[in-house]
Amino acid sequence: MVGQGVLRECLLDPKVTDILAIGRSSIAPREQKLKEIVRKDLANISDIESDLRGYDACFFCLGVTSAGLKEHEYRKLTCDLTLGVAQTLAKVSPGMTFIYVSGMGADSSEQGRVMWARVRGETENALLRLPFKAVYIFRPGFIQPLHGIQSKTKLYRAFYAILEPIHPLLRRLAPKYVTTTEDMGRAMINVAEHGAPKRVLEMADVNDCAGAQALKNDR
Repeated sequence: MVGQGVLRECLLDPKVTDILAIGRSSIAPREQKLKEIVRKDLANISDIESDLRGYDACFFCLGVTSAGLKEHEYRKLTCDLTLGVAQTLAKVSPGMTFIYVSGMGADSSEQGRVMWARVRGETENALLRLPFKAVYIFRPGFIQPLHGIQSKTKLYRAFYAILEPIHPLLRRLAPKYVTTTEDMGRAMINVAEHGAPKRVLEMADVNDCAGAQALKNDR
């Protein structure tokens, strides 16, 4: 869902000239500046190193819910997969900015009792040690999907549908916990281009970065 929103903003932004989307299924839109690589196994992308060179940023939006998964299963799909991709990119494009979509409540200490938070924190810490030009961690809370974008998880789709009517109220009452797919994409583009004051961005920081991008465009 987040990846769809980020891709939409990249396609709309004239400053973004070339996009390479790597995923398990085709994302369908046919755009001149978009190239796709579809593959079932994303854990090892070393065989496509030549396709990965020359890009300024990676927006890593892959993720999975921890519900129903044991720790070793969640770790494989969250930490191991992410680091496998990131290590390859750091080797072929060290001048790249890497932006990782984590989650609000991720445990940087790696010592907490909550499994998903501990694994996410471990992933964040490992990414921050990689030799990229810069690494930024986005920790979103509730994300409202816009422009017809939907989660692939049925339970999440129902959850978003229930909350959609009150989203404007949630945004006003709890801006530190709520954003949209549109603002996530704008914030990522802005941070990739201009950087950010800190490396781990909580929800309020992400919204600030999105707002800075909108203000800049207005000017």
